[in-house]
Amino acid sequence: MTMTVGELARQTGVNLETVRFYEKQKLLPKPERTPGGHRLYTHDDVERLSFIQRAKWVGFTLKEIRTLMRVREANPTDSCEDAMDLARHKVAEIDEKLRELHSMRDALQTFLDTCPEIDAGHCHVIQGLQAVTPSSCCDD
Repeated sequence: MTMTVGELARQTGVNLETVRFYEKQKLLPKPERTPGGHRLYTHDDVERLSFIQRAKWVGFTLKEIRTLMRVREANPTDSCEDAMDLARHKVAEIDEKLRELHSMRDALQTFLDTCPEIDAGHCHVIQGLQAVTPSSCCDD
């Protein structure tokens, strides 16, 4: 059974331009066309596009998704080492971002906890933001 680009977009929750973009990026294969030139997609395209969206959701780049797609489409008995390496690297990136976010939160919380709330001239939030640099606030 085939479907239009609109139906593919609806089933996967992406917009039409995203589908076309992924085709241009060769993440989706060129679809068959009707004699009138309309694109026709299959359930395999729904699965592929859904996979791409889930990979994007967990933070993979389009380049990384290409690698994941290659592993996904390989022989089931082939190694998944490339996918595992990408996932390990992504976990490390996420851990680093979490450390940065915690440092940012801690800096803001310190400003809040120590602010005397007298007036803007004594506001620790303002003073802290004027004095802090990204490297000084975000280092462990």
